[in-house]
Amino acid sequence: MRGPHNIWRLIRTGATLERTGAMNVVLDAFEAPRSLRFVAKALGKPFMWLGYKGDPEMPPATRALTALGPAYIKLGQVLSTRPDVVGAELAVQLRVLQDKLPPFSIEEAKAEVERELGQPVDQIFSEFSEPVAAASIAQVHRARVAATGEDVAVKVLRPGIERAFGKDVDAFYLAARIMEICAPGARRLRPIEVIEHFDGVVQGELDLRLESSAASEFAANTVNDEGFQLPKIKWEYSARRVMTLGWADGAPMGDNDAIDAAGHNRALLGDRVLQLFLSHALRDGYFHADMHQGNLKVAPNGDIIAYDFGIMGHIDEYTRRVYAEILYGFIRKDYKRVAQVHFEAGYVPADKDVDEFARALRAVGEPIFGMDASQMSMGRLFSYLFEVTERFGMETRTELILLQRTMVVVEGVARSLNPQINIWEVASPIVTDYITKSIGPKAVLSDLGKTARVLARFGPRLPALVEGLLIQQGQLDPPNRPTFWRWIILTAVCSVGIGAFGFTLVDLFF
Repeated sequence: MRGPHNIWRLIRTGATLERTGAMNVVLDAFEAPRSLRFVAKALGKPFMWLGYKGDPEMPPATRALTALGPAYIKLGQVLSTRPDVVGAELAVQLRVLQDKLPPFSIEEAKAEVERELGQPVDQIFSEFSEPVAAASIAQVHRARVAATGEDVAVKVLRPGIERAFGKDVDAFYLAARIMEICAPGARRLRPIEVIEHFDGVVQGELDLRLESSAASEFAANTVNDEGFQLPKIKWEYSARRVMTLGWADGAPMGDNDAIDAAGHNRALLGDRVLQLFLSHALRDGYFHADMHQGNLKVAPNGDIIAYDFGIMGHIDEYTRRVYAEILYGFIRKDYKRVAQVHFEAGYVPADKDVDEFARALRAVGEPIFGMDASQMSMGRLFSYLFEVTERFGMETRTELILLQRTMVVVEGVARSLNPQINIWEVASPIVTDYITKSIGPKAVLSDLGKTARVLARFGPRLPALVEGLLIQQGQLDPPNRPTFWRWIILTAVCSVGIGAFGFTLVDLFF
């Protein structure tokens, strides 16, 4: 049954894109070849009367996605993080896509809470308000815990949202396969992987236990961050379709008048929000990937409060170091080093010329640094960088795209607080400190220590593994008694163990 449904959904999607005037916008953004344009038009134009009209006050793309419903709204939000796929111009348009939808009734919300928590709402909460915010996947109610009197936010999934999303995601996979077949050149954009990424994001948001876990991990990482706080997860009142956390009181980050009235220093807040994000990304490799004004508040004591943990970013330690070196190279205007890092990491094919790549990077960086503080933009830098790396055959790296997009959003938040902020001066101490700790002598010793400990853990198996390898290579006859090679192997294992012990001491005392 899914096949006919998917085709019907794509026809309705094409019809809506045509009716709202978004079809050519989308095809141009994807640089679609004639074959793909033909298929898209065939799915849309003849059936235009079936398409949704949408809000004529909106730009075509956001108008179409909003009319098509929650899954399309969420897809647009995820695609706004991928300028490498949809182009910089459309990504900016999609970034303002709102997923505010009419709320479902308080009776339905209470019924969901009772089903998930196994108790009547009145026994758990002495107060339970009408929805204070409603989005495409869930809505939020303010409540008061009966046992403690504490004010909390209760997030409840929309009834039937999993089934609705499941149907549309299947149609998205079909569209991605059609794109790969009809436009082989589009394979570099990895449309299937884009939809897989979207599917993963949605599945995470459709199980609020995962969002609760993300919030808990984020809180553990940032517990000692000065000037930053997170609402505490109330695990006893949370489940798969319900998430309860402490209520966050404060001025909305997007309301400068309220921030000023509360007596907060907006310039300091702008610096702090950028430095906190960089610390989380580089130090922890785990960061809030949706840090727009709507998910941030300023507490009465001046702390920045973050909430809504449905989209979190993760980058491994190696990638963090590469990314930090790239940023550090731009800050120091060392374009040759930035180019070398791209080649060393394997981001740019080895057959390209490193000096030519460095010159292209200089053409990206110098105009940016020639601007005054109000014009210097990481967003513009990354936009230019995408163009250059694409020209040199660099493959898309999803984790870096998400990180870069989030940095651009955070930069926008910082500038809304202080239009004169010097992004590079604010970022420099965080990046420099990370580089010093992660690439300096101590970091080298730490890396060697970690490697030695892993080898030591497998010490009992190493002699047999190495001996088997030597036999396989024909360098050693299968022995029935200890040989010179066996003693060499055992000596090496002992050395590894001693090394592990030594490096552990280095980690402990240095």
